[in-house]
This record gives sequence, structure tokens and C-alpha cells, in this order.
Amino acid sequence: MATIKENPFVLVDGSSYLFRAFYAPPHLTNSKGEATGAVYGVINMLRSLINQYQPSNMVVVFDAKGPTFRNDMYSEYKANRPPMPDDLRGQIEPLHKLIKAMGIPLISVPGVEADDVIGTLATQASKQGIHTLISTGDKDMAQLVDDNVTLINTMTNTVLDREGVIEKFGVPPELIIDFLGLMGDSSDNIPGVPKVGEKTALGMLQGIGSINEIYQNIDKLATLSFRGAKSIGKRMLEHEEMARLSYQLATIKLDVELEESYSDFTMAPANQDQLIELFGQLEFKRWLSEALDGGNPLEVKASSESGNSETTAPSSGINTKDYPVIYTLGQLIQWVRKLENASLFAFDLETTSLNYMEAEIVGMSFAIKEQNSDGDDEYQAAYLPLAHDYEEAPKQIALSLALEKLTPLLEDASQLKVGQNLKYDRNVLANYDITLNGISHDTMLESYVLNSTAVKHNMDALALKYLGHKTIHFEDIAGKGAKQLTFNQIKIAQAAPYAAEDADVTLRLHDNLMAKLEDEGSLLPLFNDIEMPLLPVLSDIERTGVLIDDTQLFEQSAQLAKRIEELQQQAWSVAGEEFNLGSTKQLQDILFSDEKMALPVLKKTPKGAPSTNEEVLHELANDYELPQIILEYRSLTKLKTTYTDKLPLMINKDTGRVHTSYHQAVTATGRLSSTDPNLQNIPIRTDEGKRIRQAFVAPAGYKIVAIDYSQIELRIMAHLSQDSGLLTAFANNLDIHKATASEVFNTPFEEVTVDQRRSAKAVNFGLIYGMSAFGLAKQLDIPRGLAQQYIDSYFDKYPGVLQYMEDTRAVAADKGYVETLDGRRLYLADINARNGARRKAAERAAINAPMQGTAADIIKKAMLKVSQWLNEQPDDLAKMIMQVHDELVFEVKEDCVEQFCLDVQEIMAQAADLDVPLIAEAGAGDNWQQAH
Repeated sequence: MATIKENPFVLVDGSSYLFRAFYAPPHLTNSKGEATGAVYGVINMLRSLINQYQPSNMVVVFDAKGPTFRNDMYSEYKANRPPMPDDLRGQIEPLHKLIKAMGIPLISVPGVEADDVIGTLATQASKQGIHTLISTGDKDMAQLVDDNVTLINTMTNTVLDREGVIEKFGVPPELIIDFLGLMGDSSDNIPGVPKVGEKTALGMLQGIGSINEIYQNIDKLATLSFRGAKSIGKRMLEHEEMARLSYQLATIKLDVELEESYSDFTMAPANQDQLIELFGQLEFKRWLSEALDGGNPLEVKASSESGNSETTAPSSGINTKDYPVIYTLGQLIQWVRKLENASLFAFDLETTSLNYMEAEIVGMSFAIKEQNSDGDDEYQAAYLPLAHDYEEAPKQIALSLALEKLTPLLEDASQLKVGQNLKYDRNVLANYDITLNGISHDTMLESYVLNSTAVKHNMDALALKYLGHKTIHFEDIAGKGAKQLTFNQIKIAQAAPYAAEDADVTLRLHDNLMAKLEDEGSLLPLFNDIEMPLLPVLSDIERTGVLIDDTQLFEQSAQLAKRIEELQQQAWSVAGEEFNLGSTKQLQDILFSDEKMALPVLKKTPKGAPSTNEEVLHELANDYELPQIILEYRSLTKLKTTYTDKLPLMINKDTGRVHTSYHQAVTATGRLSSTDPNLQNIPIRTDEGKRIRQAFVAPAGYKIVAIDYSQIELRIMAHLSQDSGLLTAFANNLDIHKATASEVFNTPFEEVTVDQRRSAKAVNFGLIYGMSAFGLAKQLDIPRGLAQQYIDSYFDKYPGVLQYMEDTRAVAADKGYVETLDGRRLYLADINARNGARRKAAERAAINAPMQGTAADIIKKAMLKVSQWLNEQPDDLAKMIMQVHDELVFEVKEDCVEQFCLDVQEIMAQAADLDVPLIAEAGAGDNWQQAH
């Protein structure tokens, strides 16, 4: 792994930082609606970089306004890039001012790009033997790497020295320009040689050498072994001019005339007055507070806010070098006593696999907090290795003996534990017939309840944000890619700091996050009464798994393969040529190029290319055949690869079942998601989706029972809006869509037509999701004016709904978040954005989020109530096997189905106290589809 020497000369590609920060969340705005997210993101990255490498010499380089010398060489250079968004352009000036105010040197030179300035400075420094670190996400910079120049991509934490460039690109730094010249670069509109991709370019460069050497040995190309080698020579000769032009365009200039050099780019003291003024304008509250207190703006400080705090938190002082390793039984017994005496301890497993059904324990880590002799809190952590089996591994306590000593502690519900994603640890311990009890806190869920959108909820992100601590990453000790070690192969000397740090950081995070939750107060019941109790329930569902009939799926895969082949042939016939239907680039060419089908371009990607996303294809499919074929091809291909091919391979050899993973801390609204397999996305309306559900079967003597809430989000809308019309319709158990149609179309209830009900249903659900007249018109295929009439008529009949929407928008704009009935907060970063489209999207989310989030909270509470009830029944009565949005799925003893349905429907109906009836509907059958 590449190492970076102390105090490097740091060159930052400011333009790369700027665009990366602009398109990454959070998309912050100040109270004036001015976008500030890019400024926040760049400053955050700079602070992190400076804290990590502590450079004395550094410069941030930005592109200057206007064309460069490359535009004179090739007028189409970067011509495909869309214009800079207004929200980004407006952030450049304050960003430059802020960087300078922080004492960080900044430079931009007209007529050349930031790459050229960086290349010139790096080359100058390298010749003087000064180790230089270039921070960029731009692959072009790989050409600058030498013995003194290293690249770092801080987003991926990838460091590239000479060997790293060869490993990543397949060629050394001195051939990167040739590599880019041959295959081109779409982001910069460097043409390259037509039809020369990465493999062909590598084949020529590895086989012969540079572009000059290729043209000197053009006859040798035919002797190389890559595909197409025999004919590539002719194409290279035909396009020699373009190849050499592309080489020039890709070459970073190394002799830009600069007045400054390495010694001029020294870090300066911050201008505190300017910082206070700028932080105030940008409304970066924490940084402003730190500046007012005279704090160093380049020092990462601890976060003391919940919600969208603007920066990461500060160095924690965590020492990962001195964690004890438990090798002897005496040491283990001593630690067991410490854990028994602790009011709470952190616990974490190290295993051989992320698949909880297959994972084997390799080691365990623990952390406690004790008061030292001065009365101060002192965190202690240790690692217990159990199954490291590399050659010459030291003797460890036998796993069976360790589990014998630890099981009483782990199963004791009065011994409180905290962890990071403890559901995984609970599942793995169940492989050893150990039930992990006393799970009182989980830092992942604490962070999620505090703010579902503020940060990723993994330990690395949380440690950096709340503790200012950069954790040891798994790749740091295990390596990457195909050669990555499993934990049992890692030497204990490297494994122990990594593992013990997990427990140590978890306990510290818990103290930090729980203090924030307690400060908020209203969030505690959500955490204590819903999210934490749900963890073992989900664990039980996961380990129970679901029975799959793989024979059905094999047959369906074969049928899908046949239909997919037919669709491919159809597409080729319509297009008049063969092409890869899965290739976005080839599809763009077929659909939109003037020489091919020349269909209208309805939307462009962020890079300016014609979009081929689902929405665009659906619209084009109204008038053209090929987009319709592509949509069906994509749908069937996804079903085949995701489900019919994959599900049989996921059947566990020991249980004969498929075991998904449910995630509590992913969606913004509180809904659960699932992966491996994703059970939430199996289509319910298509024939193919229904057939997949038929393969989810009941074991002998049991039936599948599915119980879901009826129109739950509309019922929540009625409760939230207190609209008398909706409340009355639900109270009288009317068909809500028919009732809405009766009101909107002024038609007697009994005379409502099927089409009127369909339109009313679209209005009902559309308004929940903030649908506009334009969207409704598209969905119903009616004129926009008529769609607006439907909406106006709806609001006229249901004024409470309109009032709720207006009130919700106002509350969201004022607070920056909306809430569910149970107090779950749903933050909306763009609710005051100056950009109209982003603000409107946030407003639509604000209207829908309380309904979707409340529905998520209700189904979670239902799961808790049903689980508690099941625990009081005979073990063989039923098992909960799936949760899919508003639906719970069970395996139920055949002769108990009818009473079971009645009991569980009643329990689910009592999961929330709404001002309208909460109704759960049940179905049963031999498989999941029959149960619908």
C-alpha cells in the first residue's frame, strides 16, 4: 500500500473538489435560499486533508474563467459539458474568499487549466526532491506520478504511487497520456481513436509501447493477441491525426509561467474577522460559533448539534496502539468480571463473512468505561482473538472454552450491551446456539433516529463526525480486491487495534449520541419504544428465512431468457443493426444520433448526454416502438438476474431457506429496506412478478398468510388533515376512491364509473406524493387543463387536505424538517433552496414524508405487538417470515389459519390510535401470491 511521507507539499485540485461537493449531499441552503452546500463540502474536505497531513506548504488550484489553449487546438474540447448550474456559480466567490480567509494559499491562472498549474508545480517540486501530494479525483493526473509525486482521492481514500497507477490503469504513469489519447475521454470530449476502448488501448500499449512507438511499428499490431488486433492497424493509420491531437489534448502542461513556487505557498494565520463575516453570511452556525470563540478554523471540532451540523467533529485523542489482547484464561476471567461490573459494555464480533448465516467467529472485542483515581471517565477496550489461523499464529483461547465463559454474560438480559449494528452479532451468535440478550443500545440506530439524512450511519462516518476520529478501515489491515484477507488470516498484531477500536469507538459514540437524543427529548420514545425493541424481532425474521421453490424459478428463468432473446431480435430489427441493449452509450447512439433514429432528446444527463432513463423511455414509448421494447427488455432482464437466477443460489445449505437482511438505518422516512435478496422490489402487478411470488412457498402442514394495511397512507392523510369529508368516508367504511370520485365529479356514489374511480384513485395517491397537474395529466393521459380541474375540484371538496399541505410546507420551511405522529424527524435540506426545482421537490417530500414515515412507524409497532403475541403462543403455531412495506407475511399452521388471521388483524388494527379506522386485510394460500 502506498505511503505518504510526513509534511508533503499538498496540491489540491479545487475544481475537482468543487464539482464533487456540489453534486454530493447535503445540499445546504441559507435562510435566503442561497446554495451553500458546495462551499461547505469543499471546506470540510480541506479541513480533513489538512488535519490528516499537516502540511506547511499547500495550495488550492482552481480553473480560471474563459477558454484555454486546448480550445484553440480543438474547438470541441469540453464542448459536451453543460453550462455551470447557477447554484454552483454563485458559490465560487464566497468559497475563494473563505479559503483565503482561512490562510490557505489559492491560485488560478487564465488560459490554462488547474491541471496544468498543478502539473507545473508538482514537476518543479519533484525536481527539488520535495515529496508532493496531489489531492484530486481526476484520472488525468496519474501522468504526473513519479518517485516524489503521489495522488490521493479523498472520497475513496485511494492513494496512487507508481505501482498503484500500474495496478489501477494497467500502464505506468509515463503511458497514461498515450492511454487517454488512444481511447479518448468523454468527460473532456477528447475524441481518441474511434472504436478504441480500454482493452484495445491497453493491448497496444502493453504490446508495443507509446503512440509514437505504435506508429513506428504499425505492422506489429496484427501480431498482438487482443481482440481486433489484426484490423486495428488500418484504423490507427486512418485516424493518426486524431490520435496525435488527442495525445496533445490529454497532456498536462508542465511549464506554465508562474510567479510563485513551492516556498511561496505557506500556510498563513487565519483572518478571524473575515471568517466571522463569511461564516455568518453562509450561516455555518457551528463554524461561526468556533470562530467567535477564537478557534482555529483548520482544527476539526466535536459536533454538539443534532440535525444538519455543518462539519465533522474533532480529534478525539483515541489511542489505538495500546489495546490489550486477551490470550490466557486468567485474562479472560478478569475481563468477564469487568464486564459483569459495568453498567453497560460495548460488544463486537469479528467474523469470517458478512453473511450472518455463514459467518464464523474469529474474535471478540469489548469496551467499558470506568472512573480513574481522579474521578474522570476512562474508556478501556480489549480484543479476544479466538480463531486466527495463519501460519505461526500465537496460541489462542479455544473458541468453545471462551463461549462457555462468556455465554451467561451474553445471554443475561440484565447485563446491558451497546454495539454498532448488533443485529448482525446477534445473528452470528445464534449460529452457536447463543441468544444475545440485554441489547439496550445501538449506535447505528441512535444516529439514525437523531437524523436519518445527516450522515451515513456506519462507524467510520460516525466516528469522524461525532468524535473527530478517523478509524482503521478494514482494507488497511486486510488489503483490497481478490487478494483481500478474511479476518482469520490477519495477524493479531494488526487485527487487535482494528477490532478493539470498534468497541472503544462504539461506547464513546453511544455516550455522545445518547446525550444528543436526551437533549432532543421527543426522539427518545421513538428510539426506546420502536427502533431498539424491533432489532431482535428483525433478527428472528432474518434467521427464520423463507422457503423457496427453486424448480419454479429455474423454469421461469428459462422462459424469461427466451423472451429476452426475442426482444433483442425485435430491437435489432427495429434499429436496423445489432447493438448491446444493456449499453447506455450504444442505446444513446441508436436512439438519438442524426445518422440513426434521431428521436427527440427529452432530457440530458448531468454530463450533457441524452438521457435514456425509465421516465424518458416511457414517454418516448408512447410514439416509438424501440423504447417500448427496451423497457420490457430491462424489466425482464432485471427480474431474471435479480430474482429467478439469483434466488436459487441464495438458498442456505443448512436451513434450505433464503435469508434476507433487513436494514433499519437506510431510508429517510423510517421504512425498512432489505438486501440479499431485496424483497421490497418484487413487482406485484406484472405476471412475471406474480410468478416469482408463487415460488415463495409454505412448508408441509402450513399456509402462507399475508396481512397488510388497507390504504394506510390515505387514512393517515385523513387523520393529519382532519378533513371532514375524508374522515366521514373512512368512518363509514366507504370505498375511498369511489367516494372521492363521487365528490370530484359530482356524481352519485352508486353511479360512479370505473374510469371515474380510476381517475380519483390517481388523484388521491398523486396528491399524497405532491403530484402536479402536469404529472396527473401524464398518468391519466388527459389534457393538463383537465387534470388541473380534477385537482381544483378535489381541494374544493376536501379543503382540509389543501390546508394541511400549505401548513406542512410552512412548518418545513421554518424548521427544516417535518415529523411523523411518533415524532420521527424527516429533514429536508432543500426546503429553502433558491433553485425552484429542488425546492419544489423538497416541498413534495415534506407533504409525503409524514404519511410515509407514520406508516413505517405503524408497521414497526405492529411487528412488535404481533411478535410479543406470538411469543405467548405455542411455538409451532406460526412464524413471521417477511415484512414488505405495509405487509407482514407468516407461515401458519394449516388448521389455525382462520383464527390466526382474525387475531393478528385485530392486533395490527390497534397499532396506532388514528381518528379513522385502521384496517388490516388478510389472505392465505400455499404460496405468497395466493395469499394476496
